[in-house]
Formats: sequence, C-alpha cells, structure tokens
Amino acid sequence: MGIFVEETGLEVLDLRSDAAFATRNLHTRDIAMQMAGLQRLSRALVEKPDTILQELVSAAVDLCGADSSGISIEKEDGSDTEFYHWIATAGDYSGFLNAILPRYPSACGLCLERGHAQHFTVSKKFFDILGVEAPLVTDGILLPWKTEDTRGTIFVMAHGRTEAFDENDARLMTMLADFAAMGYRHQKQQARLIVQERAAAAAQMANELAHEINNPLQSMMNAAYLVAEGREREDSKALGRDLSKDIDRLSGLVKKLLSLPFETGQSNKLP
Repeated sequence: MGIFVEETGLEVLDLRSDAAFATRNLHTRDIAMQMAGLQRLSRALVEKPDTILQELVSAAVDLCGADSSGISIEKEDGSDTEFYHWIATAGDYSGFLNAILPRYPSACGLCLERGHAQHFTVSKKFFDILGVEAPLVTDGILLPWKTEDTRGTIFVMAHGRTEAFDENDARLMTMLADFAAMGYRHQKQQARLIVQERAAAAAQMANELAHEINNPLQSMMNAAYLVAEGREREDSKALGRDLSKDIDRLSGLVKKLLSLPFETGQSNKLP
C-alpha cells in the first residue's frame, strides 16, 4: 500500500511487500570502507556523543552510496504544521538541517505508522505543497526508530538514479536505525546530566545568596523594630542612608537569585 504521487508527490511502499525492490541487482560496496565507517560510528558514540547523529548521516551517505541522508524526530508538543524536525542531514540535503515539516503529507509519518522499512520517492508536487525547492528524490529508503519517549526516522536518498539502493542497503540501514536510537538516547542522557550539574550549581549558589540576603534583611528588620519602639536614632537621615544601602544590596542579591539558570523543568529537552 502506498501514497500516490498524483495526490501528494509522495510514493511510500512497504519494503516487505515491494516485489520490484526485492528483485534489484545487488550493488558492489567497499566492505573495508563500510567497516571503517562503522568503527567511526562506534568511536563517536563513546568519545564524541554530541556528534554521533551527524556522523551517522554522513556514514549513511558513504556506506550506501547515497546522495543525501537525514534523521528526523517527532517534535515534542508539535502541531500539524510543525511536526517533524530534521536533526541531522548530509549530502545534497545538508542545507535542510533543522527543517520543520508538517504532519501530513509525510513519508516519515507513514514509516512510523507502519513500523517497518519503506521505499519512497518524492516528486515536485510534494515540494510545491511545502513551498520549498529541493532536489527530487528518485530513490530512497526510510526506516523507523524509537527510544523511551521519542520516535524518529533515518533515511537515504538518491536525486537522479532510480535504482540506487538494494536489499543489502536496506539491511545496513536497519543497523544504522539502531545507531540512531542509541545515539539520540545517549545525547539526551548527556543533556540531562548537564542540566542536573547546572541545577546543582544553581542550588548551591542560591543557598549562598540566601545567607547573604539574610544580612541586609536582618539589618532592615532591626531598624524597623527601633522605629516601631520609638527608639529610632536621632539622625533620621543616617538611618535612611543605612536603609537605602540595605535595600540596594538586597535588591542586587535578589536579582542574582532570579538570574540563576534553574533548568530542572527542561530536563527532557536538548540544550
């Protein structure tokens, strides 16, 4: 079952039932290059987790002989018009990094709904609907992935060749989809750790400021007590100056407190 080009500019076919794709001749790939690419991904996952998704799409271009590659996620609290976020891109589509696409029409949506690898093409009709200019997709493979609280896709595309990919590429992309899930989850875990460290530092600073705030506040309370008891100093101007200093100091400390980066409520978002 597919979405027809005439309606949306998209044709999305489940690879499990795409007989034409299954009969394609297998391409000759450089095994040594593929192994080197997978080793780069493994190192990036451990040593540079902040770059893993970009390394992943770059590797997908090289390993599958693609013209472009990308990773999309469903936006948190996304609307119908802003639902899919391209968080990594490579190749001819590298300029579409951080592009936001609607919920419909969407090859990503169909892929996530079906839960399996898809074969897709994109004609000019689709880009006209979106109001953008981009190379047509004459051949593509799209796979879903999922973490605990995020769903996304990874895809490779060709922009001229009609049989750029084969079943071996689809199997390789299945492994890369697992890398995408691991990489995205790892990035979120790192982001949570950073937020927790910032929150801990902010809490410590807040505690220190709270003690500092107590000093001018206590001084103001003492002055207020003297005034209430009718025992204010003879020099009311001096009392006013002291109070003014305490108020200014207190105001400055409160401003510092309010400027602290309390980000605990944003622990599920990447910085």
